Amino acid sequence: MLHSYQLKPVLLLSALFIFLQMQAQKYVGGDISLLPSYVENGAKYYDHGGNAIADPLAFFKAEGMNAMRVRLFHTPANASTTEKGEGVKQDLAYVTRLAKRIKGAGMKLMLDFHYSDSWADPAKQWLPKAWAGLSESDLQDSIYNYTKHALTTLTKAGAAPDFIQTGNEISYGMDWGTDAGNAKYCYPSSPAANWDRFAALLRRATAACREVCPAAKIILHTERVSANTSLQRDNAGYAALANFYNKMQGYAIDYDIIGLSYYPYFHGALGELDGAVSLLEKQYPEKDIMLVETGYSYKYAMGGDYNYTATYPLTDAGQRAFTRDLIALLNTHERVTGLFWWFMEANECGLTWGVDNVTEHWYNASLFDNTTGRATSALSELKTFAGTSNGIATVSALKQPIPDNHWYSLTGMRLPAHPTIGGIYIHGDRKMAVGKVDK
Repeated sequence: MLHSYQLKPVLLLSALFIFLQMQAQKYVGGDISLLPSYVENGAKYYDHGGNAIADPLAFFKAEGMNAMRVRLFHTPANASTTEKGEGVKQDLAYVTRLAKRIKGAGMKLMLDFHYSDSWADPAKQWLPKAWAGLSESDLQDSIYNYTKHALTTLTKAGAAPDFIQTGNEISYGMDWGTDAGNAKYCYPSSPAANWDRFAALLRRATAACREVCPAAKIILHTERVSANTSLQRDNAGYAALANFYNKMQGYAIDYDIIGLSYYPYFHGALGELDGAVSLLEKQYPEKDIMLVETGYSYKYAMGGDYNYTATYPLTDAGQRAFTRDLIALLNTHERVTGLFWWFMEANECGLTWGVDNVTEHWYNASLFDNTTGRATSALSELKTFAGTSNGIATVSALKQPIPDNHWYSLTGMRLPAHPTIGGIYIHGDRKMAVGKVDK
């Protein structure tokens, strides 16, 4: 059922811009957790035209980026030699220094708690060495105290995070234990006790976030975005994805934003991501959604299960085409408010292998060419997510009531069809309240 009332064009435009400022802020940037190491070791960064970049953070901001993501490990000194060679080094002191630079550059900060001494992802969510052998009660206290300490340290340094991930890719839970023999996995088929334990840990983590950084937005980060069962066997029809966020709702976990990872060589075509976001928008219309990790190579294959080189060649142009199509997809979803490119700073130009290289391998899905040090074209493409595809330019240029028949959100984003989520929308020269459409 629709209810409407006439608005003068000037009021319509005023409402659009007011809501744009209040509700529609988009964030675009990347995970730059190794940037200090590259800069300190002497990596040479250049812009698209070959001009030297004195300050990468200032360059990123000039390119339209407004937020950066940084990971935090508990005690990365305990990581294996292999893991350290992959870039595991971000302890609290390291993160604090980088966070201060990000905030000093006028950008927002996303802090990614791994709650582990090394990489945490769907295949491994191991306890930090310091927490091994603790009772469940003591473990809950430890995660609370650690989260509170880290956030307090950053806040006192003038680098309070604006977004906080309470765990990294926690589709199957976190802090399982110390080995596979006693792991507390949280698969859809896992015992309820495992989910109870996971929820208790999350509650303590989020409590610390709200206490120290009440203005920050809390993100729950998962990566089950492919309904292709040859890629993610438990996720037919996005069953595992839906199960996770249904569980979070059932346990009344306090969070603000759904965070997702998407890599085409692991998750499949863009249509897989589109289906996942569509499901989440329908089931949780009150939640914003951010793509907190993504990437595509500009040169060599990244491995994984799917090859999209026929559509997106492993070239500068191919990487840019992927980025353009990804952004076009994301901009059809009103609730998607963030896009972050993972490891965008990787750049071996100017470094001597075996002497001052930062990692033990080249990462070719960054936004800098490892050979030339030049920013790839995709880096410039990223800013279109936050700037040019939300319909505001079309609306603001009109001096008469909107003559077309499209639907717009109050943020000015043109919708692909009649809205299916209840709320207030712009249609023609009217502001309309739309009830939820059941399917």
